[in-house]
Amino acid sequence: MTTSFPAPGDKTSLEEGLVFTPKFDRDGLITVVTLGAEHGEVLMVAHMNAQSLARTLETGEAWYWSRSRQALWRKGETSGQLQRVVELRTDCDQDALVMRVEVGGDGGCCHTGRHSCFYRVVQSEDGGPARLVMAE
Repeated sequence: MTTSFPAPGDKTSLEEGLVFTPKFDRDGLITVVTLGAEHGEVLMVAHMNAQSLARTLETGEAWYWSRSRQALWRKGETSGQLQRVVELRTDCDQDALVMRVEVGGDGGCCHTGRHSCFYRVVQSEDGGPARLVMAE
């Protein structure tokens, strides 16, 4: 398995070219927004390093880098809620990814058992302190 990607070229080739040259941050990570394939809802936001990105591309299953555990993480390996990649996109400067997935198993994508990690809404009325309410 290869974990290296080509270095970015000039601005034009980066933005208009057809070579995938992901730009990892100083910690070697790239942010991934994961969407449900069927409805496009945001399921989670996570990070990948070069190894997890390469493994995702090779297997067609979502692999991430766990910053808290400092370890490679195959989403759903213990819960059965594996994520099959339907589409992977990069933004204009190739420093962020959007991945559409189909989630297997029962339950949801979130470790709390919910369908999405984004199950609360932040509200603030009349400039008061922000509070959380459960999304419907």
